[in-house]
Amino acid sequence: MNKLLAGLEIAVDGEGYLENLSQWNRKVGEEIAKEEGIEMTDQHWTVIEYIQDRFRSKESLSIRSIGKRGPVSIKEFYDLFPDGPLKKASKIAGIPKPASCV
Repeated sequence: MNKLLAGLEIAVDGEGYLENLSQWNRKVGEEIAKEEGIEMTDQHWTVIEYIQDRFRSKESLSIRSIGKRGPVSIKEFYDLFPDGPLKKASKIAGIPKPASCV
């Protein structure tokens, strides 16, 4: 199905995750963040870029891996993206919901 984000028709799945990262841009991410109740800061964008890089490298993502090797601690990750940090951050980043998310 398609959703209008940042003036573009974007293909999303039933949960609102982008089906194709190539349709993502920062304005699309910003609109998704607003829908999720998150006001983006430079630190948020650093995490989003990290998640996209890991996705492109075909690395599996988990809260633990982001806390250990990522740009923020697990606590900071929860502070930035409350109530499901990996799910919210992945949606904003334009990648599919990680397998580690229920």
